[in-house]
Amino acid sequence: MSRVLMIGAGGVATVAAHKIAQNADVFDEFIIASRRKEKCDAIVKAIEAKGLLSPLTTNHSPLTSNPSPLKIETAQVDADDVEQLKALLNQYKPELVINLALPYQDLTIMDACLACGCSYLDTANYEPKDEAHFEYSWQWAYKEKFEQAGLTAILGCGFDPGVSGIYTAYAAKHHFDEMTQLDIVDCNAGNHHKAFATNFNPEINIREITQKGLYYENGEWKETEPLSVHQPITYPNIGPRESYLMHHEELESLVKNYPSIKLARFWMTFGQQYLTYLDVIQNIGMSRIDELEYEAPLADGTGTAKVKIVPLQFLKAVLPNPQDLGENYDGETSIGCRIKGVKDGVARTYYIYNNCSHQAAYEETDMQGVSYTTGVPAMIGAMMFVKGIWRKPGVFNVEEFDPDPFMEQLNLQGLPWHEVFDGNLEL
Repeated sequence: MSRVLMIGAGGVATVAAHKIAQNADVFDEFIIASRRKEKCDAIVKAIEAKGLLSPLTTNHSPLTSNPSPLKIETAQVDADDVEQLKALLNQYKPELVINLALPYQDLTIMDACLACGCSYLDTANYEPKDEAHFEYSWQWAYKEKFEQAGLTAILGCGFDPGVSGIYTAYAAKHHFDEMTQLDIVDCNAGNHHKAFATNFNPEINIREITQKGLYYENGEWKETEPLSVHQPITYPNIGPRESYLMHHEELESLVKNYPSIKLARFWMTFGQQYLTYLDVIQNIGMSRIDELEYEAPLADGTGTAKVKIVPLQFLKAVLPNPQDLGENYDGETSIGCRIKGVKDGVARTYYIYNNCSHQAAYEETDMQGVSYTTGVPAMIGAMMFVKGIWRKPGVFNVEEFDPDPFMEQLNLQGLPWHEVFDGNLEL
């Protein structure tokens, strides 16, 4: 029996839940927990609407006579509260916790897993709520604790981070004796037909994009002003798109695990309209993450009261919900790794990538392609653990495991990959 518990009920969690239901030969029992239980119940109903659950699995009525045998339950939990998390894990006793909540909550969930004897998987590294800064040091510090407990912690098992690291591990294993340059390139060429919207949690997305750029060169980390370094990069089936150098967490682990890499960078595309809106948001102070106090009118009209808000959290409340973008989203994403190195004494280049259609993702899971490309790898990582393929005591980034079985599942689960050998990397 395999019992996994997922914390989170957003777009990525919705995709991961659909894929878990599609792989009931691997997963037996599945619990979805979030601060709002009704969101978890809505995911179950959406899965049912696809005909994936049987009458015995939930309290809802299925729409198929040939569903999977997966047993699925929902629960409420505040992922900021370690004691609530411990009570939840002690109640259900999962062997793996899939953390698809907010990056602020990584450490509380890891603490609860250690206390309750559960292994752990996430898709994004920890960042403090009061500082727009993220790095792996906080989670790497748990390595000895997980080793002593005999538990596995798998970090960054989305697409980037996640598949980008697995692509790099696959390249190192099969195509290079030594890798010297790594460029991770991420293009969203889709159109959601909104004036301004983010493809995942607006608060996390805007915090990430407005940070200074960071890249690795000859043993040193070098900073750039936010989005100040950019150039056109040509993406398969899409064409040239202006791509901006950013800080992204997987670079930190990849240069550590592959020390032959002398230059490592991360590039992401943004449309001009998006950048214009982002510039306005910053200039008027709506990207601030500190708490402000303002005078709010009382509901009965008798006066005002002082209310505290965080501007970025307020902005999140008024922006379109990323979970609602899928229906009208067209176009595709293209994400991959462009690598230079040496094989058998000969210099070579290698480009490995996936293109994902927003509409195809929506038809399968009711979510757009950005959620899909993160949720599918999260499920595959859980599958690798449940099957015993990725299971060893300690804290690990995904590139520290055998990439081959994961790569095989990418082709089977909706994220097929393609290779270009000795082409022009443009970088």
